[in-house]
Amino acid sequence: MPKGNATETDRVMMKAALVEARKGYDEGGVPVGSVVAERDKLLSSGRNRRVQEGDPIAHGEMDCLRRLGRRRNYKGLTLYTTLSPCMMCAGAITQFSVPRLVIGETQNFPGNVEFLERAGVEVVVLDDLECIALVEKFIRERPDLWKEDIVED
Repeated sequence: MPKGNATETDRVMMKAALVEARKGYDEGGVPVGSVVAERDKLLSSGRNRRVQEGDPIAHGEMDCLRRLGRRRNYKGLTLYTTLSPCMMCAGAITQFSVPRLVIGETQNFPGNVEFLERAGVEVVVLDDLECIALVEKFIRERPDLWKEDIVED
């Protein structure tokens, strides 16, 4: 069930994050995409590159924040991610005081929504059917990579 107040800009930016997720899938990686925007201006995009780069911390949100580069602050920014963030990514979001997070889906991985909300992050969950379907497809096709990515035995 969707949560929070989604805007039309949120839906447009989530489509941009989904493009990144699909690129990751096409590259043989975990299909999680992320973008950062200031109002309706896209500032950065990234995707999970753990497989492609052999980097265990190259999650979609981390890649996107890395590509955004150094900033004095993150006020006024929204981070979009196609899948609910793991604790590492949630920690980065709180570390940098990103004020707003829009999540494509929490069904395949619930992530750390409560942690983020307790830290003061405004969280919007879209329950986007395309985000859900892409991760479901990946889990069916590559359960080994899925379990590796979420650190499940």
